[in-house]
Amino acid sequence: MKKIIAPLAVGIVATTFLTGCLSLEFGSGSVTRNQHPTVGEQLVDLQKAKDSGAINEAEYQTEKAKILEGK
Repeated sequence: MKKIIAPLAVGIVATTFLTGCLSLEFGSGSVTRNQHPTVGEQLVDLQKAKDSGAINEAEYQTEKAKILEGK
């Protein structure tokens, strides 16, 4: 019985260590990552805001320039 406990304990410790070091995940956990909209998506949203009247032409041009400059 004692001969089986030591290897089992080593296996559990090794699995725990490797799971932490390699960022392995067991189970069906979900990971949420922030995704930033692309330049194209930003421009489409900006155009929709202008078309709906939420912003005027001057605001549209200002924001469009900022998007295209990457700010």
